[in-house]
Amino acid sequence: MSRSAKIFSAIVILLWLVMALAPGLLAPGDPLAINPAQAFQKPGLAHFFGTDESGRDIYTRVIHGAGDSLAIGLAATALGMGLAIVLGTVAALSPRWLDEVILRVLEALYAIPSLLMALLIIAFTGPGVGPAIVAVGLSTAPGYARLVRSQIRSLKNSEMLEATTVLGHSSWLKVRNHLIPNALKPLMALVTLGIGQAVIWAAALSFLGLGTAPPAPEWGAMLSAGRVYLHLAWWMSLFPGLAIVAVAVSATVIGRALGGKVKSL
Repeated sequence: MSRSAKIFSAIVILLWLVMALAPGLLAPGDPLAINPAQAFQKPGLAHFFGTDESGRDIYTRVIHGAGDSLAIGLAATALGMGLAIVLGTVAALSPRWLDEVILRVLEALYAIPSLLMALLIIAFTGPGVGPAIVAVGLSTAPGYARLVRSQIRSLKNSEMLEATTVLGHSSWLKVRNHLIPNALKPLMALVTLGIGQAVIWAAALSFLGLGTAPPAPEWGAMLSAGRVYLHLAWWMSLFPGLAIVAVAVSATVIGRALGGKVKSL
């Protein structure tokens, strides 16, 4: 992977964070302000990314939409990883029969495509931002849990754990201070990749009308609204789509770079 790709990806991620945490610095306007007289304006100096069917500035909406994508991506990844730590740790430290039961359940859930599982969860919980976070988080948990279990099983008989036994550490201290932290270190790169995936899946749910509801400036919802006017205003879908792709690809590049560093340690 070239150095320039890593640098470009880091710049995109940094810009995404600025957009999410302080959108007013880049776009001080109101992303919900409508101006029917300016509807379907092409990209230009007045409106960098053009306007939509209600005259809303798409550049402003793309900038302010970064906050929703970041919140959903981080929250869903945190939920999935938190559940995975519990399931993976319990499975790795349980008697063999319970470990096998948990592993078979995880493998069955892992075999279901993540987006399909998210759709099934949304079918029970109903649409919205909260359900979208829960759906994406739960759909990623089985994959993370299998990896956490594998890491802890490889560590629980290590010399490090034997040394903590000699020092008189309790089982809880071993798990909290040694097993879980050391098991998660190699997975941090995977978490970075997971954030990019979560952004895509959350945008997909919004695109299908199951996530953030319009007129909120969420990239997937904007992409969905623009498809109706592709023949008339292609820019309505182009720029939110580019934002999703740029963030997802950049997160993947950074994640792979981190993964390479972890392997070299």
